[in-house]
Amino acid sequence: MKQGIHPDYHTINVKLIGGEIVQMRSTWKTEGETMTLDIDPSVHPAWTGGGQRLMDTGGRVSKFKKKFEGFGF
Repeated sequence: MKQGIHPDYHTINVKLIGGEIVQMRSTWKTEGETMTLDIDPSVHPAWTGGGQRLMDTGGRVSKFKKKFEGFGF
């Protein structure tokens, strides 16, 4: 790696919604700082792989599917 171009990678504390504090490596702020999360990663779909609903606003999804229905995907 080139010297002097990468951010400092250090240990920070991450405070979860339930009050639990875990240590993680990050480039955020400085060593020992505490990051407080606004969302709970134990139930958030971004981390749990939960289902996501696709909203068809103004028929755009239907229009797309109709336009490309012959391509087989």
